[in-house]
Amino acid sequence: MYALLVEIELALLLFLFLISWIAGVKASRLLYIGNRESMVLKTRRLLFWSWFLAIPAAAIGGIAYWMQLSFDPLFWQDRLYIHTPLVALPILVIWVVAVPNLWILRKMLKNMTLETNDDPAALELPVYQGAARPGLIVPFQMLPLGVLTALYFALVPPIPFQWMQIAIPLALFVLVTVALWWRHSLRSKQVGKSEVYLIPALWKRALTMTGVLAVIATAISFLMMYAINKSYFPAELSTASGVADYSNQTSYANRSTNGNFTNRMNGMTDSNAKLVSLVDPSIPRTEAPDRQFTLTAQKQYVALSSGKQIEAWTFNGQIPGPEMRVKEGELVEVTLVNQDIEQGLTLHWHGLALPNTQNSVSSATYNAVMPSETYTYRFRAEQAGTFWYYSPQDSQEATNKGLFGTLIVEAQQTIQTQEKNINVLTHTWKGGGIAIGESDTVERMNVEPGTPVRMRLINTDDWLTQTYTLVGTHFEVAALDGAAINKPGVLANTHLELTSGGRSDITFIMPEHPVFLSVGNSRNLGVFMTPDGRGDIPDIPATTALDPLQYGSPTAAPFGADVKFTKDLTLILDQKLGLLNGSFDLLNTLNGEASPQTSRLLVQEGELIKATIVNRGNFAQPMPLHGHPVLVLSRNGKPSKGSPWWSDSLNLKPGDTYEVGFIANQSDIWMSPSQHPTQGTHGLNARLMYEGITKMFSMASSNQQSE
Repeated sequence: MYALLVEIELALLLFLFLISWIAGVKASRLLYIGNRESMVLKTRRLLFWSWFLAIPAAAIGGIAYWMQLSFDPLFWQDRLYIHTPLVALPILVIWVVAVPNLWILRKMLKNMTLETNDDPAALELPVYQGAARPGLIVPFQMLPLGVLTALYFALVPPIPFQWMQIAIPLALFVLVTVALWWRHSLRSKQVGKSEVYLIPALWKRALTMTGVLAVIATAISFLMMYAINKSYFPAELSTASGVADYSNQTSYANRSTNGNFTNRMNGMTDSNAKLVSLVDPSIPRTEAPDRQFTLTAQKQYVALSSGKQIEAWTFNGQIPGPEMRVKEGELVEVTLVNQDIEQGLTLHWHGLALPNTQNSVSSATYNAVMPSETYTYRFRAEQAGTFWYYSPQDSQEATNKGLFGTLIVEAQQTIQTQEKNINVLTHTWKGGGIAIGESDTVERMNVEPGTPVRMRLINTDDWLTQTYTLVGTHFEVAALDGAAINKPGVLANTHLELTSGGRSDITFIMPEHPVFLSVGNSRNLGVFMTPDGRGDIPDIPATTALDPLQYGSPTAAPFGADVKFTKDLTLILDQKLGLLNGSFDLLNTLNGEASPQTSRLLVQEGELIKATIVNRGNFAQPMPLHGHPVLVLSRNGKPSKGSPWWSDSLNLKPGDTYEVGFIANQSDIWMSPSQHPTQGTHGLNARLMYEGITKMFSMASSNQQSE
């Protein structure tokens, strides 16, 4: 509903701007009418326009009022306090000032004395004087200016309220309105001084308008060139640059040419945070690993199950990459080899809480692995569950082309059963469409009746919420985002929705009849399981979405909504029209800013953080907080009542507000959201940083270290 209201308001503003511009032009051209009949007709139409313009204006105000009744203030403050007045005030001025002037003009036309020897259609000088009054013309021209200003605020939302960003457009609106009044006052005086008013020739009016437009175009071009030059990313940008958000105060870091942050940290007097170097190894290289893997990245063509050939980037020559299966607590060593990926690559273990040096984006804590180079990751798998790995380096291309795979961490006390594991990694291949791994058709397999089945669902797509529906048996959701559900309930006629990076484990006992997992509510893509290889794919029934907020049974958690949090953060996700790297785009913003101007969210080791995440935009936004699984406390004011809902890939729909909590226990720099490449390349790139971090890396086009 919120997204629909936003789109309707935007459409109404565009419509009102168009018709109010037409009305303003009509009002200013009354002075160029040469006969009485046309003047009577035009004034009558302007009276109609004065009331017709109020209809979309009232609808805009109604939307703001409706939002005020249904949503939190962050969703409607700008619409009620900025958009609506910018539209309502000119309408009021039209009724109070312009309409009385129109009635006076019509009365003059009606009572106009015509001399018998004159042309009966001719207009007398007082009529032109009335048509030239600023009070008649300017209110109609004021309205499109107000609507245009409201449109600017709709496309560049000033949320959270930043008074300078609000004051400048409002001041410009007032200034242009005053300038129009002054211009029309001069014109009115010129008409009043004339003994006989002569309508200016069309070519003179066209020449004057051309000159005005040329001046305006020159000014806009100059401002645009300046803005474009300012929009380019710097050649080198420290990960510590930008505004530090402490939640209750804001401070600017000391900035040198390379963004060195160390001096400020050395001089801290308000924090007990110790200095930590990001290049210090967390696990000694001398300790022997329990599991070793090698991933070799290379380009090659791969055939999907339908026979389609796609150009892919592969790990070990396959898509997806090989499954990595380890035990909880084991020391894992993964050697990454870049054979021919020119852009470089790194590895991120999505959902696994690891030191950032082993689990992050290049330039945040280490450099990209370039062609013919290798890098060895070493980490201890402390969490059991379903995870996945991918390359966040140039991730929009790397992940989309196939550099990803499954990581499964088995619990230490796993009961040995004959459970059948089925990995379902859904992905959209360029030129190949949606597939499960390399299978873009229905995958058929035989499963003996009575077999416990665990299907590990992973959505690897960028900016796509995927739907999964199990048909043919009851099932349970055993885990979400790698975290086990306490006492999961039995489900039927229920589908799961997973956002980008989201995972879910569903379990069931194979019945004696076929079972079908549908992807995207399609009968043409999924996994078809039968006891004997026979049977037909069933129809997909009507289902409802699983609500994790109410699913499972409550159990003890490290903290809850009623505890005293050390720090409260507010993260407002939105979109705004802006320039990024020289191009106009719809940018994703965090607290009103797009990368690289987004704030650093600064925390200390051991703090208990509460974050309120708001999606003001009209697109769904996946919001992970890398390295820190969050406990969902509430959604849209409704508290969590089921099993503790731990997540690393929240799906914020338009109008959603989530309250989450997490413990700051990973002293590193964390870039979020990097598993969602379109967000990062369109401005949304937040940094969670710990006080006391040193040995900063710099983000640059080459992605090489700069200390």
